[in-house]
Amino acid sequence: MAVTYKDIREKLKEIDEFLLDDYKKNHPEQKRDWRTYEEQYALRIKEAMKQLKPLVDEAVDSIRIYKGAGAPHILTLKQRVLLLLLHRLFGESNRMMASMLAIFSVLSDIDVSYKTIERLYSDEEVELALHNLHILILKKKGVQDIDAAGDGTGYSLTISKHYASETQKRGDKIKETETQQTEDKEGKKRQAFVYSFKLIDVKTKIYVAYGTSMKSEKQAYVQAMKMKDEIGIKLNSIRLDRYYSCACYFDGFDRGTRAYVIPKKNATLKGNWNWKRTMINFVENTEEYLEQYYQREMSENGWSVDKRRFGWEIAQRRSDRIDTADFCTTIWHNLFEFGAT
Repeated sequence: MAVTYKDIREKLKEIDEFLLDDYKKNHPEQKRDWRTYEEQYALRIKEAMKQLKPLVDEAVDSIRIYKGAGAPHILTLKQRVLLLLLHRLFGESNRMMASMLAIFSVLSDIDVSYKTIERLYSDEEVELALHNLHILILKKKGVQDIDAAGDGTGYSLTISKHYASETQKRGDKIKETETQQTEDKEGKKRQAFVYSFKLIDVKTKIYVAYGTSMKSEKQAYVQAMKMKDEIGIKLNSIRLDRYYSCACYFDGFDRGTRAYVIPKKNATLKGNWNWKRTMINFVENTEEYLEQYYQREMSENGWSVDKRRFGWEIAQRRSDRIDTADFCTTIWHNLFEFGAT
């Protein structure tokens, strides 16, 4: 029997009325034991710090830099990478971080100004080392052909607006708005949010690719998928939220990639083969399909954990430095999962 758009709508109605409740009953939300969580968090920090230096050493050692004219860096490349990652982990202001370094300079021999710390976010050599570090983690964990989940969010660029509360007010419209702006104390227009999309490996809980955009979540998604292709990651399957329930997002998938989304109420079968196959699978194998789709919770949980660790705000203002800050969050997430999986 051929599947039609009416079959899709009937299944959506069925999910709303019956299947969603059944799924929640069979998969009750587990309450978090905060004492256990804090203990595990402390252990993960220790494990991440243990892995950090040898991984950074390996990432930096593979880089050969030929210096031209100009003053040499105050810090070695390894010191710059470590300092940048620690700055993102601590979440302190540049001035506070510089003050902390001054206190520990007796032990570390690192004593720099807050301006030096900010410049690390646009240091091309540091960016190259971060890329190497990311690839190293993926290789050491054997992340290559994956079952993935993807989700996007926004980081506040100002304390006057909170992305979660704005999302509750505007829903998915906030993901599509091209200019989310606010005014600073001087009355100048300023971007209120930066959008970030991350692709996670369901098995290892490691981020394989990320993208940021000052304009929209869709653009962040495109950047993440581009990065995924550049580093040679193949998707066996992918799970995305309803915002991506459109045939246009399926154009970039390989023919063998299985996709899982909940279609919108006005969904049709028009589109590429990947989209048609996904809708047919949704209608004919609904329960199995939902089991696969709800593994997308891995992606939502990743965002939740990251924002508790690093906050809802990015302090950088230049788009390249914002992107580097988000990359540091990606790497720290992977370091926390590196020894746990």
